Amino acid sequence: MTSDADRALLLQLARDAIAAHVGAAPPPAPSLADVCARLGGAFVSLHNRGDLRGCIGHIEANEPLARVVSRCAVAACSTDPRFPPVTASELPHLDIELSLLGPLEAITGPADIAVGRHGLVVEIGWRRGLLLPQVATEWQWDAETFLAHTCRKAGLPNDAWRKGAKMWRFEAEVFGEAEAAGKAGGAG
Repeated sequence: MTSDADRALLLQLARDAIAAHVGAAPPPAPSLADVCARLGGAFVSLHNRGDLRGCIGHIEANEPLARVVSRCAVAACSTDPRFPPVTASELPHLDIELSLLGPLEAITGPADIAVGRHGLVVEIGWRRGLLLPQVATEWQWDAETFLAHTCRKAGLPNDAWRKGAKMWRFEAEVFGEAEAAGKAGGAG
């Protein structure tokens, strides 16, 4: 579990990287000590007034979190193909959410999935889809529906998980600025 201070540091790193990318601030100089040096996979999700505005991640735990979070924050605000690039005028309205990924564990089907606890990866050949744990909860999906949507995200038929797709589950530590603001507001 990441401490509140480390969470705040990673969230600020993501925000600083986005601000620098859109020209609203100088580039951050992240420390490569402590949590920032820890090797890990992560996803950065951006929301503007509650609506998804970008989400990009890195699955493998092969780089320091500082680099992964910074790079994914910039990619989420600029290269998510579902959205136009974020502008400087949007910065005050963005809420950043980070998902720090745990290791991938091979699974055989829906019985191996705890909705709300596990995220999923489905892969056949070069097609790969990933959905974070919070997606299934948000949409109130059961495990089989979650698998079908992960297949769809990979550009595969909904039932590819029954027909030879490789499947993995993972856990994620999910936290965001909205949650941190709520804690700060609740402390007074």
